[in-house]
Amino acid sequence: MELNPEACYRAVLARDERHDGRFFTCVKTTRIYCRPVCPARPPKRENCQFVPSAAAAQEAGFRPCLRCRPEKAPELWTTGGTKAVARALRWIDDGVLDTENVAALAERLQISERQLRRLFQQELGASPIAVAQTRRILLALQLLQQTDLSMIDVALASGFQSVRRFNEAFQAMYDRPPRELRRLHPESTAPSTQLSLLLPYRKPYDWLSMLEFFGQRAIAGVEHVANGVYARTIELDGASGTLQVTDLPEESALRATISFPRLKSLPQIIARVRRMFDLSADIGAISQVLAQDPTLAPLVAARPGLRIPGAWDGFEIAVRAILGQQITVRAARTMASRLVSQYGARFEADSLPELTHRFPTSDALRQIDIEKLGMPKGRATAILHLAEQAANNPRLFETIGERTDAIDQLCEFPGIGPWTAQYIAMRVLRESDAFLAADVGLQRAMAKNGVRPTAKQLLAHAETWRPWRSYAVMHLWTGESATTQSPSGKEVPHAIAS
Repeated sequence: MELNPEACYRAVLARDERHDGRFFTCVKTTRIYCRPVCPARPPKRENCQFVPSAAAAQEAGFRPCLRCRPEKAPELWTTGGTKAVARALRWIDDGVLDTENVAALAERLQISERQLRRLFQQELGASPIAVAQTRRILLALQLLQQTDLSMIDVALASGFQSVRRFNEAFQAMYDRPPRELRRLHPESTAPSTQLSLLLPYRKPYDWLSMLEFFGQRAIAGVEHVANGVYARTIELDGASGTLQVTDLPEESALRATISFPRLKSLPQIIARVRRMFDLSADIGAISQVLAQDPTLAPLVAARPGLRIPGAWDGFEIAVRAILGQQITVRAARTMASRLVSQYGARFEADSLPELTHRFPTSDALRQIDIEKLGMPKGRATAILHLAEQAANNPRLFETIGERTDAIDQLCEFPGIGPWTAQYIAMRVLRESDAFLAADVGLQRAMAKNGVRPTAKQLLAHAETWRPWRSYAVMHLWTGESATTQSPSGKEVPHAIAS
């Protein structure tokens, strides 16, 4: 990643938050690295070295600043560069390098280990191992300062394989044991299965639109939206728990309250939440591109922080996309709620009585009688086939997302056409350039003098929106609203039912 040192230094002098997360300042005299918004007195220019990531700073021998707290910087690593690095970062988030080596990670990507290391140095200025280690340390620091977990639990929850390695890493990085870095919270001796953490984002963030999107589609028993809080049941590797998310705009972060029996799963849960709420988007760069279109410009100005709602689980969203084909948002939610009440496992959460079920697993859905689904046979068949594929391959959507022809592969599934495939790509595969050209809502929003463009015409027009066409879709959908009223006042089918 090319950085302009003079421009970086001007941003440091201005403490310009627009550059927070884009680079870090390494101070040669103190051997500390900082965010551009650090409140400390700016160092002299000749003492500054600028790097594109916290991992690059730590690999170069600098330690994190305890005033500006690099772990609180908005993360932008997944919004640009090559898809290979983006996928590798996703696996590192999920803890792959906690149990495997870089060679195994490269094999997953179907590239050589040497090429993977070269791409990481090129885009992040650090090796894959350094990236994984930095994330462990910064997460551990966050847990030390925001929770009362014991040192053993902090080490386990942040991905370290032993307390000894955890202590060694902190001693090497901060020149002090981790216990000295704990703030506010005295260490607890009682085991904790509920944690509350701040997940930073780049401002602006349109929390109300995100909450409205999830709220309109909330499945009874699985999800609940009220009083500015999104809550749902979660399941990971056979264990289940709950998640609550709310916005803290004064902190430029979402607060995630996680109740889960396995602390070791915390990095993976955090990674899923960040993807679900699109926290790594470089929203300024995206808005700059989209605002050049006269149709999108007023929509971007009205909602500059609009993000793409993601998915907790890919299989769940794919099933819901099939359920929602050609029906209203309300009808799709009703069908999904019925499916959950019949085939989802029961769940009890004392503090969240609205959450009563987990979404049905692929194993549960592939064994049901097709006639009992109470929906058109084509959709029922599509769900059963999808469940069969997902049961045989737990990494089904990760595998599809690794392919350059992911949309074509999705379209090979019975009952999944181009619209559904693009929708899954946008919400599950996190494809920033997915585009639903045949969507009625988009065509209606782009109509001129009452004449709607064809899918071909809409595709041609959208070329200038690349590589952010998915964000354009959200602006057009949100601008038109999630439901459309017919002249009689009755709700009519809308393209974003799922």
